[in-house]
Amino acid sequence: MRKLTAGLFSSVDGVVESPHLWQFDSFDPELGAGMGAMISRVDTVLLGRHGYEEWSGYWPSAESADPFGSFINPVRKFVASRTLSGDLGWTNASLMDAPLEEFVRTLKQTDGGDIAICASISLVRQLLFAGLLDSLLLMIHPVVAGSGRHLFAPTDPVTRLELQETTITSKGNVLASYGLRAEEG
Repeated sequence: MRKLTAGLFSSVDGVVESPHLWQFDSFDPELGAGMGAMISRVDTVLLGRHGYEEWSGYWPSAESADPFGSFINPVRKFVASRTLSGDLGWTNASLMDAPLEEFVRTLKQTDGGDIAICASISLVRQLLFAGLLDSLLLMIHPVVAGSGRHLFAPTDPVTRLELQETTITSKGNVLASYGLRAEEG
């Protein structure tokens, strides 16, 4: 079975939205290496509509020397959307042909590398709480963002996670990888 992963930049106060506004001065080589290790195992990406629209407007024309651009442009991309239709226009991008959870369950049963959720807080949340997310990498930057969307809400159900791996980088970033804790008993 294929592994479903997600990686999110986070501030110390838990903000995961718009990291380009607060992460720039703490991005370091170790963080880049952690991201590189994660994407080296990925051959399929899941995007929500908002993330797709934002990224498809930027990455296809980004410099080819950009390591993330050289990954995201050719990789197979599936987009979850109730409003988009037809040809999406970005190389190897297509709409999911079934409801999200059903689509992901089926995709995980196919042959291939890891599947990564990119640019979608909503997809990460939905697939985590559905028990389909195998690994959540939080890349916590030493900054208080103050405002912005958080990954978790006060009304979320209690969900036990198990720490899989941690790394502390030279600029004080904490890379913490979590999986769902196996149910006891």
